[in-house]
Amino acid sequence: MLPSARSICLSGASLLALSATGAMAQDVGQPIVLDPIVLTATTDTAAQQEGYIATYGQVATKSDTPLAETQQSISVVTSQQIEDQGARNLGQALNYTAGVLGEPVGADPRFNDPTIRGFPGERAQYVNGLRQLRYMGAPAFETYGVQQVEVLRGPNSSLYGAGSPAGIINQVQKRAQSTDFGEAGLGYDSNGSGQLFFDVNRAPSEVLSWRLTGIARDMKTQIDELTNKRGYLGAALRWSPDAVTTIDVIGSYTKDAPISPPGVPFPLTRITDEKDLREVYFGEPGFDDSDRKMANFGVEISHELESGWTLDQGFRFEKFDWEYTGHYIRLDRDQPEEDQGLTPDGTAVTRGANHQLENTTGINLDTRLSNTLTTGTVTHDVLVGLDIRQFDAETTTQFLTAVPIDWSDPVYGATPDPVPWYENVSDIKQRQVGLYLQDEISWGAWRGSLALRQDWTKQTGENGTEVIDQSDSARTGRAGLSYVMANGVMPYASYSTSFDPEIGIDDTTGETLKPTEAEQWELGAKYQPADYDALFTAAIYGLTQENLTRNLGSGVRRQVGEVKSKGLELEATAELTQGWDVRASYAYNKTEQVGGPEDGLELPNAPRHLASLWLDHDFDNGFRAGGGLRHIGSRKGDFANRFDLDSVTLVDLGASYTQGNIEATLNVNNITDEVYLANCGSFGCYYGEGRTVSAKVAYKW
Repeated sequence: MLPSARSICLSGASLLALSATGAMAQDVGQPIVLDPIVLTATTDTAAQQEGYIATYGQVATKSDTPLAETQQSISVVTSQQIEDQGARNLGQALNYTAGVLGEPVGADPRFNDPTIRGFPGERAQYVNGLRQLRYMGAPAFETYGVQQVEVLRGPNSSLYGAGSPAGIINQVQKRAQSTDFGEAGLGYDSNGSGQLFFDVNRAPSEVLSWRLTGIARDMKTQIDELTNKRGYLGAALRWSPDAVTTIDVIGSYTKDAPISPPGVPFPLTRITDEKDLREVYFGEPGFDDSDRKMANFGVEISHELESGWTLDQGFRFEKFDWEYTGHYIRLDRDQPEEDQGLTPDGTAVTRGANHQLENTTGINLDTRLSNTLTTGTVTHDVLVGLDIRQFDAETTTQFLTAVPIDWSDPVYGATPDPVPWYENVSDIKQRQVGLYLQDEISWGAWRGSLALRQDWTKQTGENGTEVIDQSDSARTGRAGLSYVMANGVMPYASYSTSFDPEIGIDDTTGETLKPTEAEQWELGAKYQPADYDALFTAAIYGLTQENLTRNLGSGVRRQVGEVKSKGLELEATAELTQGWDVRASYAYNKTEQVGGPEDGLELPNAPRHLASLWLDHDFDNGFRAGGGLRHIGSRKGDFANRFDLDSVTLVDLGASYTQGNIEATLNVNNITDEVYLANCGSFGCYYGEGRTVSAKVAYKW
């Protein structure tokens, strides 16, 4: 949301006051009255940040608190970094972010599902601070339509209500800016993908500006049949009728046709050439199909009241329709591990097919009041909010029997049995109402934060033959304490909780599924040096989730005990000298399942070690070049830990040259063409993308 001019001045004044901590200590009993100050820097979320280093991110506090003073782990990926690294989707944009595995299932054109601290991020994705709603998983917002991505690691239901213990991935859509600019271009890559794109911003007056962004892609992967023809159009308008009011209207429409990757059986990865195997398609090109439409319309309002309070409101309506058919690797649990996914003679791949139909709508409304209050020498940044969410989902799921296919010489054309062996039709309505209160406290160099929220949720409808009528309530909170030192270091401690309602019953006990609950302790330090632009962060954490719900297949669900995740994260983003940008991270993460048949085992696809380094240099002659290393540690493929996935180190390169209004860009991902398994689970294994060379040319003005 958008802060008022008054709150920007207060925030700037507090930063100036921090730089004079010694003077404050001399006379802490005397209140300091500051005249309004007009600053060129701003925490306005509409402002598109320059370079790699972000100074703001409202994902943690919904306020103007600087990242360097926020008492939780937050990373911000700016548009400059996305551009330099040639990221085409959310997973690629997060590949150099601490504690995040950006592409845990390899190249999947359907959706993005990054993991954070070992937890899947399908329920952790937000757009413009409001949760993306989908009953079956995470949709895929267009990355070209995003100006920055904010990642908060760990629970934060105290401000957002029902949500994932992994944290929040907030994608900030491109906003209307106060200056005129634009670009239009085309691109191509070594897989045969092509794209046309444009981004135009106009500010016809001081009170009105608008922006239009569009891209058309014919996306292809290392598997020829795994394609997605995608079109996206985003629009943003900003109107500031007076000095205390700002209105943003934001919308987008996406239409695409992502094909489901069928994967490969695990035994084949051990007996044949993997470089050839990762390009084989075990689906049916004549049967596999997809048609998806996603529409979003939002309004954000900020108005400073005469009482000194500021009213902020965010609203979004979203519509999601998707129908697809596809194939998957069918595993036989009665077979030995080394034979699963293959016929008894080992010559053919056993397959299943599915048909999915989804029609969903969602409404998000978040209204809040904020003010800065002073009691003696203590300053309180107070936030009071009401959050309302409604989600309607109509889905049909069918699983079909499919014909095996020869893995050494696949011949396509077989049609699955049209009569499904499993079918489920659901019509679910979810509602959430939440009240929350936050107080960010400043006393000299001390910073404290307290947040408390009460939620009421209700799920009604039908799930197959099961009638759904569930009501849950939850109280969540967050607390933090830190101290801002004169040298720019801020040690901190924080505690936060989350919950997320589940729908239906535990098929093993017959009891109604309980909401998942999570809590996290975090100790860390942040350092923002005064003599150059940088932010260094370090954190250790302990995260526990209870009532984890497992899908055992064919609609059978089981709720197990708890999952624990603990680890260490280090991250640095800096402009070392003029023109040099660096982003580096390291994360150690240990996960453990507690209770149930997998007691003591690790979470799937949760690497013990993640590390990355990206270095970029602007030569100030039109040429810019950079490169990076990404290390993904060894990990387990599924909840039962049956599949061991080896570690891998990947190398990426990027370069651009600008001459006048023309900019040419070249990116090479996985330059050494490493062959590695990104994931293995109950539907087969999936390879990471091989070497991909992409180029584009844009005209900018």
